[in-house]
Amino acid sequence: MVSYRLVGRSGLRVHPLSLGTMTFGTRWGWGADRDTAEQIFDAYVERGGNLIDTAVNYTDGESEQLVGELIAPRREQLVLSTKYTMSRRPDDANSGGNHRLNMIRSVETSLRQLATDRIDLLYVHAWDFTTSPDEVMRGLDDLVRSGKVVYVGISDTPAWRIAQMQTLADLRGWTPLVALQIEYSLVQRTVEHELIPMAAELGLGIMPWSPLGGGVLTGKYTEDHLEHQATDSAAGTRPGVIASSGNMTRRALGIADVVRSIATEIDATPAQVALAWVLQQPAVTSPIIGARTVSQAVQNLQALDITLGDDQLARLDKASDPGAIFPGKFLARSMTKKLIFGATAIDFSRPAARIPF
Repeated sequence: MVSYRLVGRSGLRVHPLSLGTMTFGTRWGWGADRDTAEQIFDAYVERGGNLIDTAVNYTDGESEQLVGELIAPRREQLVLSTKYTMSRRPDDANSGGNHRLNMIRSVETSLRQLATDRIDLLYVHAWDFTTSPDEVMRGLDDLVRSGKVVYVGISDTPAWRIAQMQTLADLRGWTPLVALQIEYSLVQRTVEHELIPMAAELGLGIMPWSPLGGGVLTGKYTEDHLEHQATDSAAGTRPGVIASSGNMTRRALGIADVVRSIATEIDATPAQVALAWVLQQPAVTSPIIGARTVSQAVQNLQALDITLGDDQLARLDKASDPGAIFPGKFLARSMTKKLIFGATAIDFSRPAARIPF
């Protein structure tokens, strides 16, 4: 039986794994064709999955079109999330960005492509550093009040900006952000410094993308791939997806070795171990899994059946420790604590009062 999770400060219930559909469609020269996409979708829904994630620009709109066809027979059972910001027409300056004009046009485009009357969860896809937070938050609130959007979230944006936007919404009675998409995996844990604590404090559910580190944590890459990447870069040839993701490093391959070792111990795949680690992080709501084949999708879903032990979690945490940064590193020093608290003792083990159920 699936235990669904609440999204941030909302009462929205979603599956512990989200189905990412950036791989649905072949217009980008790769990805799953219509039949394969349907099999992946069916495998996810049959396991109780109910959160489908896409974006207005994925595979030049083909992803949303395929998703629209697939969800139609069971639309009311599913939570549909999509995103706006990325440019839809390279020669049109206003077909990308966070501004209200692109927001409205993108939502109207998504509604047509998805063949639906509403978007259950709309994300700002990435921060453009040109649009004011007021314009974005008021525009999102208008969409919610119009009934075209139900909940709103944000992706790939600095923590300080998200905190400002959430504060604006709270002060002005606008629709708050309830979800945050960020890259989070054993090879990308720097989000633990600012973004994850901010999300926990301000009521945003964490929806990690690339929980397999761009494929590095599947165990299929070796030092040879690292050398080929360096050679391709020096020669000026086009890097592959894994190289361009920035996750192919010697450190990442070392983390992947630990993942592979634990996978052998528990008779699982490295991908399942990497996903299980993300699923067991307390701040995480629903990692986004993508797949190009049905077998990949099925194996990823089986990560729900894995519970890593304390020793295994400790080994993974040690191998992937992102290190401390300022001001956390400074505030953790014993001298700093002494200056703040003096000679008094503070019991930090007692959390703030919670609802007793």
